[in-house]
Amino acid sequence: MPFMLDEFLPYRLNVAATLISRRFAALHQEETGISIPEWRVMAHLANEGQVSIRDIHARVNLDKSIVSRAAARLEQAGHLRKSGHMQDRRLISLELTPKGQDLMQRLGEIADAFQARLHAELGPDAERFETMLEQLIAGAARDRDTAA
Repeated sequence: MPFMLDEFLPYRLNVAATLISRRFAALHQEETGISIPEWRVMAHLANEGQVSIRDIHARVNLDKSIVSRAAARLEQAGHLRKSGHMQDRRLISLELTPKGQDLMQRLGEIADAFQARLHAELGPDAERFETMLEQLIAGAARDRDTAA
């Protein structure tokens, strides 16, 4: 039996994630001008406070160079500021500015509405889907930690 890529769960999850991410980006990009990587950097900073590019790279699953470019664009736009890292002088810490916090407030509203739409699309299966997704993520994290 030949390998069927369209039936391979990791491939299907990746396609779904990409398509859903693009749908979300289409909702917020026109209003905010923020790209997908910029959104992820801002969301991480909003949740974690002051962190390094290395920390963001590990959390948001983007290459360091993509995170660095997104951070540079956000800094240029006045949404974040860079400073020396308190524990490791080789690292740069990032944090949202008040302007960035205001934008993140609006992005959070857009994200909440989009998530509600996704839950509505899933209907009564939304909670079970969330549970199964958490199981897949936890299993992948265990595999990653075991390999490290």
